[in-house]
Amino acid sequence: MRRASPVSALLQLAAVIVALALTTIVLVATKAPPFQAYKNIVLGAVGSWEVFSNVLVSWVPLLLVTAGLILTFTVGLWNIGIEGQIILGAIFTTWSLRLLQSSGMPPALIITASILAGMAGGALWAMLAGALKAFGGVNEIFGGLGLNFVATALNLWLIFGPWKRPGVASMSGTVPFPRALWLPTLSAQSRLSPSALVIAVVAIVVVYFLIRGTYFGLRLKAVGRNANAAYLLGVPTWQYMMAAFALCGVFAGLAGAIQVTSVYNRLIPAISSGYGYMGLMVAMIVNYQAALAAPVALFFAALNVGSIQLPIVLKLDSSLAGVLQGSLVLLVILGQGVRQRFLGKERPT
Repeated sequence: MRRASPVSALLQLAAVIVALALTTIVLVATKAPPFQAYKNIVLGAVGSWEVFSNVLVSWVPLLLVTAGLILTFTVGLWNIGIEGQIILGAIFTTWSLRLLQSSGMPPALIITASILAGMAGGALWAMLAGALKAFGGVNEIFGGLGLNFVATALNLWLIFGPWKRPGVASMSGTVPFPRALWLPTLSAQSRLSPSALVIAVVAIVVVYFLIRGTYFGLRLKAVGRNANAAYLLGVPTWQYMMAAFALCGVFAGLAGAIQVTSVYNRLIPAISSGYGYMGLMVAMIVNYQAALAAPVALFFAALNVGSIQLPIVLKLDSSLAGVLQGSLVLLVILGQGVRQRFLGKERPT
């Protein structure tokens, strides 16, 4: 077990301050009032229960993909293909809903079966990336990026082809599913599903205990630290790599399933909403520690939702939140590098 030192905490605090300073410089350079911009981001995220519920809607899929990415990072793999795995989860969920909606089965059973189908779709797509790595010698970064493009093309083909709306191919996606096939939400106007919230929290708790308290997690860490040494000690390295990919795909597919059954209630072209790439940033900034994933993911979700106010109020592009997020990730990683280079690794307690 490792305990963060005061120096490490100070470096992380310094990273946050410098990221805010850099973002402020960008605002000043564009002649925008920095404090007013930050105020609008905060109000846009927590100014009312309605806007905060939108933050939670964004937090659920982001936390799910972060949970999965922590597993692949632990085993030493960069699962860049997580975006495609979200998309395949959404596609499999949509396929299942379309197949079962006229079957006469109870709606709750249809939703459950469709979510399970989404999890299977994400896992299969992730295992394809893992197989390219383990058996084809294809770097998981390049394999994952290629599979992302394939998944996006497949999604668009289905929306504008076999699953298009009758008489028209619409960018708004497929025909919405009947309300009985939606996950229950807090109200008719809300997109926040209590069930989805519970699923996300359970997912990150499972990953936390899986890594910290199981033999499986210990072996994942052994492979991630030194795959050759782990193999010489009898750990089946490629099997654990494939298992990490499969589990990550399950969580990514679950995120895609929730996007279909709770948020959009149909398949749309941008169904992944960039949560895979944002999850990569969250996983890096928490240094792959599951205990920190929930609050950091909530912060990133709040930035995303709060920044929507910028073009409305100040005529600024909402991508300013991306500047802050990217700067924060780079500076936190830089701080970790500085600590390891000049201060040495922290001693285990």
